[in-house]
Amino acid sequence: MADKPAGLPTVPGRPPELHDCLWHRVREQWPDALVVHRLDMATSGLVLFARGVDMQRSLSMAFAQRQVGKGYEAIAAGELQDDTGEIALPLAADWPDRPRQKVDAEHGKHSVTRWRVLERGIPPGATRLALEPLTGRTHQLRVHLAAIGHPLLGDTLYAPPGLAAAAPRLLLHATRLSFVHPADGRALSFESAAPF
Repeated sequence: MADKPAGLPTVPGRPPELHDCLWHRVREQWPDALVVHRLDMATSGLVLFARGVDMQRSLSMAFAQRQVGKGYEAIAAGELQDDTGEIALPLAADWPDRPRQKVDAEHGKHSVTRWRVLERGIPPGATRLALEPLTGRTHQLRVHLAAIGHPLLGDTLYAPPGLAAAAPRLLLHATRLSFVHPADGRALSFESAAPF
C-alpha cells in the first residue's frame, strides 16, 4: 500500500517528464511490486500494489468483481441540500476531447457513486463529501459530481475556470481501501487522511 501525492502519476506516462511515478518509487523498496489499480494523476491517496504476478492477478480480480471497498473524500462546489445520495449516470469516453469522460445515456457504461455530506460551508460555498464509487470508471467521481452541478474544487477538466482555480490542486483523496487478503483470508482495511 502506498499513499500517492497529487500530481504524481501512478504509472509512467509517455513524455519524459511523466517517467517519475509512484510505481517506480515503490519498486525501489519492493522490486517485485506490480500495479493493481490506478488513481488519476491529480488525485492523491491510497494505491494498492501486489508482490508478484499471482497476487496481482488475485487482487485485480477482486477489484474487477467489486470486492474491494473504496472510500474518497472531496470538496465540491456549492452546498448539497440532502445529507446523502446516489448518482447513477452512465459514463463513456469523450473521444473528441480525450482524456475527458462524459455522461452518455446511449453508449455509456453503468456507473454509480454514493455520497455523504461530512461538512458544509468549509470553505464557504462548498461541501466536504465522503464518496464511495460502486463502479470504477475513469474519472467517475469527478464527472458524476460535475453532472449534478457540484464539480470538485481544483478540477481543471470538469469544473468551470473559476472553480478550477479555487484550489491549488484537485480536492479529491482516496481515503480508504478494504479487502480480503487472497492468500490468508484476513480482512484488511487501510486509511489515509485527506490533506486538505
